[in-house]
Amino acid sequence: MSFDSRHFLDTVTESPGVYRMLDEQGEILYVGKARRLKARLASYFRGALNTKTQALVSRIADIQVTVTNSETEALLLEQTLIKEQRPPYNILLRDDKSYPFVFVTDRHPFPALEYKRARTRHDDGRYLGPYPSSGAVRESLSLMQKIFRIRNCEDSVFAHRTRPCLQYQIGRCSAPCVGYIGEEEYRRDLEHAVQCLEGKSEAVTRELTRDMEAASQALDFEEAARLRDQIQHLRQLQQRQFVDTGGGDADVFALATRPGALCISVLTVRQGRLLGARHHEPANGLDLGPEALLGDFVSQFYLGQSREIPAEVITSHPLPDAALIARALGERAGRRIRVTDQVRGHRAQWRELARTNAEQQLAGQLASQNQLARRFEALREALALATTPVRLECFDISHSHGEATVASCVVFDASGPRKSDYRRFNIEGVEAGDDYAAMRQALTRRFRRLKEGEGERPDILIVDGGKGQLNMAREVFANLGVTGVRLLGVAKGTTRKAGLETLFIETVDRTLDLDGTSPALHLLQHIRDESHRFAIAGHRARRDKARRTSTLQEIPGVGPRRRRELLRFFGGLQGVKQASREELARVPGISATLAEAIHRALHG
Repeated sequence: MSFDSRHFLDTVTESPGVYRMLDEQGEILYVGKARRLKARLASYFRGALNTKTQALVSRIADIQVTVTNSETEALLLEQTLIKEQRPPYNILLRDDKSYPFVFVTDRHPFPALEYKRARTRHDDGRYLGPYPSSGAVRESLSLMQKIFRIRNCEDSVFAHRTRPCLQYQIGRCSAPCVGYIGEEEYRRDLEHAVQCLEGKSEAVTRELTRDMEAASQALDFEEAARLRDQIQHLRQLQQRQFVDTGGGDADVFALATRPGALCISVLTVRQGRLLGARHHEPANGLDLGPEALLGDFVSQFYLGQSREIPAEVITSHPLPDAALIARALGERAGRRIRVTDQVRGHRAQWRELARTNAEQQLAGQLASQNQLARRFEALREALALATTPVRLECFDISHSHGEATVASCVVFDASGPRKSDYRRFNIEGVEAGDDYAAMRQALTRRFRRLKEGEGERPDILIVDGGKGQLNMAREVFANLGVTGVRLLGVAKGTTRKAGLETLFIETVDRTLDLDGTSPALHLLQHIRDESHRFAIAGHRARRDKARRTSTLQEIPGVGPRRRRELLRFFGGLQGVKQASREELARVPGISATLAEAIHRALHG
């Protein structure tokens, strides 16, 4: 069976992380990292590929991904996995020779940053390092050349240049070879690069920030923009690393659950280094709560078979029998074992990373073709349809006390969410807070276009809201003469708890109550929740645009001074949005708690 790349790519996140390509026997073929996993993996299945890559892609039977907090963490994890697994297609990255260094000579008036494999006695200059891999050195050099425009040519080439090379044209070199920059200014840039490689980038950033403000006050906006870009690159370089913290042995368990599906991700950390992640999808026949389920899983994970037990076990949920499990593991290991969900610092980052991986794996599990086919077939049986529905559409309304009302339309087919067909409708001319009128306008606009031949006809139209919204949909269909579309209203139960929904089929007199374990109900819950999410996102975007205010102004505790510090630290709102919780907490006046609140507000 060939690998279905198109379906796989529909479930992959845009986050940074590491991917592992496996063959039919489950052996790892290749380990890679990516700043955006989806874009990087898509490149293997689109466009022209060289012979080696074609051979690799032809052997792929499965791809596993591990999400990380940053691209740098992905690089560290990638190197760890390559050294541990030694995949056949990572030959060029293997390097068992001596550790590499960066060398800066004192003999040349315009020194370059040079890659060197080992120290020599006769070199007159400074060595920086050692680095864990040649790839790390080359990436560091590339970044320094990009930020500070340090030359990377050989001395012999430098001595015979009469005009700038391509590196100058693309902004990667200041062209000292032809006198475009003075020795003093070049040495200043070089010293900044060296300080960054020595881990002193914060001091460099402060100096560049002062220079940027001075250039701005002098109305030299081109220079200020160049310095701003340097600062933003340095902020990325300064990201604190939580994949490699230098110490600590732990296994981190995180559980993610949605109706009809669950996933437990286990991150293995040894000596402070994340070695990898494994994902499990245990059956929950007794419908246990997440705490009890995770507690049973941890017990079986260690006590049911022979496994190495680390000094610490971290869980995403508090375990009911944490003390008992800790004692049992301690007896098995012959030493004290800590089992906890209350952690801070880098351990809290490990826990969040495990949660992210569990959520990502669960999303892929829900989108699997076998799972979807089973749910669509269950829906056919529940509604007593002659054929299995092919296209489902769901509408929802979102607003804030009637402000910036937005209606969403999401589409599911046999492959899951069909995001290219998602639509939003900005609602105008209705009374504030009138959800029925908003639904009438959205449905009228959607199905009038359908009557005009635009778009595909759904098999089932789902409206979130129960009787009132269902009657509104029936009225729209009658006015437009729409036929061949089955109507389905989904009303939450009195407790609004998932699994207690009531379905109204075509009319408010015909109801259906499905069991909470029904795959058909899980499908309807999935599409309803997706419609709700999509509507809220559209409403927030429209509201913020209408108010013409910074997103930061709506965050409690972020006043003018803190907004100014945030924008200054990251060079603008886009930099603030891209920052992690840890980076936000490094801004003067921003506590860890406030950084968490800011990150949550900016990322929903």
